[in-house]
Amino acid sequence: MPRVGVLALQGDVREHVAMLHAIGVTGELIKRPEQLEGLDGIIFPGGESTTMAHLLATSGLQLALEERVANGLPVLGTCAGLILLSHKVLDGRDQQWSLRALDVIVRRNGYGRQIASFESPVDVKGVGVVPGVFIRAPRIEAWGKDVEVLAKLDHGDGPHPVLVRQGAIWGCSFHPELTNDSWLHQMFTSSL
Repeated sequence: MPRVGVLALQGDVREHVAMLHAIGVTGELIKRPEQLEGLDGIIFPGGESTTMAHLLATSGLQLALEERVANGLPVLGTCAGLILLSHKVLDGRDQQWSLRALDVIVRRNGYGRQIASFESPVDVKGVGVVPGVFIRAPRIEAWGKDVEVLAKLDHGDGPHPVLVRQGAIWGCSFHPELTNDSWLHQMFTSSL
């Protein structure tokens, strides 16, 4: 059974842990650099990306994660987690940083602010239609040639990727952990 960590500084931590438990995987809460030892993969949950970035820096996890991810640690980032993984962040706050591990350019709140949150079915390559919960979701504006687009959504302004993968790095604009469907957690953990 793979050892999967869930970054536990802020955001949808318990929801991701519950999804992992639903598929028989123990989610380990990660709050300190030494807890990264021996992990097979890690989940960056949704939440508030600037707060998470600040807490990563002050906890000492930023440099440890940069090193581990650069050396191949598989990561699944949902919503704010996608922002933290992206190559470039548009409409970010001053001093906004990211790990630059996933060759995508994302726009914070690309589908609107909190009041514009919505649910929409998403057709995922190889899976079928799944529920998508979009809360202040980042929109993927551009992506590199090595990024595989697994799902797109047309929210009235043309289709944009909402689930991508580049090697061991997965990025998702929406919140699969807020549904009753563990499909993404199964895909991620089965790839470890």
